[in-house]
Amino acid sequence: MNPEKVNRRTVRRLTDLPNVGPAAERDLRLLGVEKPEDLVGCCPFEMYDELCAKTGVRQDPCVIDVFMSVTDFMNGSAPRAWWTFTEERKRKTAR
Repeated sequence: MNPEKVNRRTVRRLTDLPNVGPAAERDLRLLGVEKPEDLVGCCPFEMYDELCAKTGVRQDPCVIDVFMSVTDFMNGSAPRAWWTFTEERKRKTAR
């Protein structure tokens, strides 16, 4: 969902989360995430590594940015566009 349209009080499904559409929802479900609350305390970098292992392909590093956005949101931060996490990801990794 577009981060500008996210209302924390109405987040019930994965697609209610900022930056999560059908493709990201499939990725999250592949990781065992069934509801937004399952993301509390998750590490986006570990999620990315697990997704790459499960799919057998190196995913686009921007997937980390999406995972950063949803974990940050579920840990209490305001919804933000996934690309606002790109520089932080690049600082923390070589991806």
